[in-house]
Amino acid sequence: MTSTCKRQMGQAAIIVVLFALTSCATPTPYQPLGSGASRASGGYSDQQLSPDRFRVTFTGNTLTSRQTVENYLLYRAAELTLQEGFDSFTIVNRATDRDVQTRVNADPTFAGPYGWWRPSWRYYGGGAWRSWNPWYGDPFWADRIDISTVSRYEATAEIFMSKGAKPSERSTFDARQVIASLRSTVRYPRN
Repeated sequence: MTSTCKRQMGQAAIIVVLFALTSCATPTPYQPLGSGASRASGGYSDQQLSPDRFRVTFTGNTLTSRQTVENYLLYRAAELTLQEGFDSFTIVNRATDRDVQTRVNADPTFAGPYGWWRPSWRYYGGGAWRSWNPWYGDPFWADRIDISTVSRYEATAEIFMSKGAKPSERSTFDARQVIASLRSTVRYPRN
């Protein structure tokens, strides 16, 4: 295999990896909660408890803010209310769960464009010449690690639907008003 062919294969591999990373690196769109790989990206689900009562859930991925998860839950509740032939919904109870994961990653070893060859440097310190090599650690910052905390949110609400004029309760929403207010913030999946 020629060096040109190897270089082209390496570039193609990098493009594939970048495409895979960028396709995953978006907040959860407003979509039904799927199964398998699409379940990991999140979405909404609902369960009918009685003719006028539902449990609605929206699950976001690690890039979806708490506010977006809660707004999408309200939007789904309003959408479901209108689909079922009702005008308003009352939130009987609700909860937003936060799943926090702390990830600790060591400084990764990476095979760059020159295979496993890595640069090394020499420096003068402590009265002697010393060398730095990425394979043997870093004399300036020993045991480099990357610590990141990632949060995922899931909002759940039990709603009671009603017809006619909206009751004056604080936790009751007019479904059409909710949809009109939130429509511009809702992001659907790209096809």
